[in-house]
Amino acid sequence: MKCITWTIWAGILILIAFVSCHQTTNKTDEILMENVLSEQGLKEKIVVYQIFTRLFGNTNGTNIPYGTMEENGVGKFNDINDKALTSLAKMGVTHIWYTGVLEHAVMHDYSDYGIAIDNANVVKGRAGSPYAIKDYYDVDPDLATIVPNRMHEFDSLIQRTHDHGLKVLIDFVPNHVARQYHSDAKPEGIEDLGESDDTTQAFSPDNNFYYLPGKKFKVPIDYNPLGPNNTFLTEGVRYLESPAKATGNNIFKPNPGKDDWFETVKLNYGIDYLNDEKKNFDPIPKTWHMMYDILKYWTDKGVDGFRCDIVQLTPVEFWQWVIPKIKQINPEMLFIAEIYVPDQYRDYINQGGFDFLYDKVQMYDTLRRIMEGRGSTNYITRIWKDLRDINKNMIRFLENHDEQRLASEFFAKSPQPGIPGMIVSSLLYTGPTMVYFGQEVGEPGKGESGFSPDDGRTTIFDYWGVPEHQKWINQDQYDGGGLSEEQKTLRNFYSKLLRMSIKEPAFTKGKLFDIHQYNRKKHPKNYTGKQYAFIRFTEDQCLLIIANFETAKTLDFEVSIPPTAFEMLNIDKQKKYELTDQLDETVTASMKNGAVRVKLKPNSGHVFRIK
Repeated sequence: MKCITWTIWAGILILIAFVSCHQTTNKTDEILMENVLSEQGLKEKIVVYQIFTRLFGNTNGTNIPYGTMEENGVGKFNDINDKALTSLAKMGVTHIWYTGVLEHAVMHDYSDYGIAIDNANVVKGRAGSPYAIKDYYDVDPDLATIVPNRMHEFDSLIQRTHDHGLKVLIDFVPNHVARQYHSDAKPEGIEDLGESDDTTQAFSPDNNFYYLPGKKFKVPIDYNPLGPNNTFLTEGVRYLESPAKATGNNIFKPNPGKDDWFETVKLNYGIDYLNDEKKNFDPIPKTWHMMYDILKYWTDKGVDGFRCDIVQLTPVEFWQWVIPKIKQINPEMLFIAEIYVPDQYRDYINQGGFDFLYDKVQMYDTLRRIMEGRGSTNYITRIWKDLRDINKNMIRFLENHDEQRLASEFFAKSPQPGIPGMIVSSLLYTGPTMVYFGQEVGEPGKGESGFSPDDGRTTIFDYWGVPEHQKWINQDQYDGGGLSEEQKTLRNFYSKLLRMSIKEPAFTKGKLFDIHQYNRKKHPKNYTGKQYAFIRFTEDQCLLIIANFETAKTLDFEVSIPPTAFEMLNIDKQKKYELTDQLDETVTASMKNGAVRVKLKPNSGHVFRIK
């Protein structure tokens, strides 16, 4: 009897042990998979290089604040020559975003060419804002070597870009236009925006603009368009607008402030903002059809995509309607949205049809805090998990025309913190990477240029030269002849990193395995919130990436792979692996029993190929 009893108890204990072990294994597998991200479905990984066209090819270094085009010079379409495009293609760039191409309000007098003069009181900066569009069907005459041939010169740039295997993106500014919008280049049969508006109506679905009947627009009283000791033929000439139109950043009063987008007027997509934002989308509002015509015009010209400005101020229903229509013309057309509201991300992707969205308020802001020494890499894991289903749709960057330069005194004070930042930004996901011109040589954005103060940004409102970038131009050779050795090393890092990101299957279509939290727990003294380690892998490839945001000291410690991950990664736990850094072949390491001993210099990173 005792024997039977003990047999029964032994069986029960074995069963309990089996169940307990099975549950533990399942829990371990579950935790393991929580740190894995699969992003299958993308055709390719892309690298967008943003060229601010007015500044890119300018070799004039005079840089007089509020200087004229004649004094400070201006870049042209023709300056972006074969040498420039060859160099960018070799760096790993796949798409070029030509910023500021569309004709916008300026202070230069082009009346001899049939272009109306803009009143200086509603133009920001002597060169004007590239987002105060004056004619959706024309290009900025500043960018032309021969003004009457400006569209032909842009067409040639499109062809030249395509000849180098690169694709062309331009801005589409859907939310607002210049206060003095007038198209003198629109195709036959196209009506001008506002041409047949009923200006007695504050809102009508058939109007292109919103009006303030009975009220006159007032220029901000403290706005000085040209700064001290400057004159222009419309300065002092009163700007008249009656009735006043609503201002671009949703200001429905006749007297916007100096910090508002007062130089622009808001477009009407059928939302009655003064009546609880009631939507009037049936029938389709007039503005929708006119915006489709504009997008179709540039699509037919051969551009490959649009970076769409501040889309959160336009209804997602419009994009749901218009993007499929444009993709019927060119199924490969890209739509990139500038948007800063995470709660709306999935609406603009899943409903609106956008290919990519800005990852500014999460990834950019987090990396910035880390690079400035006031943030933790722990938040990176939280971000990709929060965006798990749309990571592949987010475009990452460390610079663009709106943000302060990495090397500026207002940000990281040096381009070096951007090295680990770029490693994480470009390799963590299969989604796109964006680089702003001059970033790869450490341009610091110094100086007060006129309308733009000395704030660490490269001006988008003034005629200006970009000094460190000009050293790479090297008098139109685009060979970096004027760069220091440190700058050449930095640009070489960008080239290796970007080329790797678009060629290695682990980065273009592989999975992410985040080992950051595992190492925080396993190596709490050495592995801190200033490091970030992760693995990108496919069935045939496994790469270990380590980024170090420590700014002062060299670190010597281990990075470990969880024992339960070896089968998933298809690597042999018992085997010793000799690893070589894919960014710097002089750096090697060994991996044994899942542990890699590494030395990490300040502001550095490694990409070790395990298999």
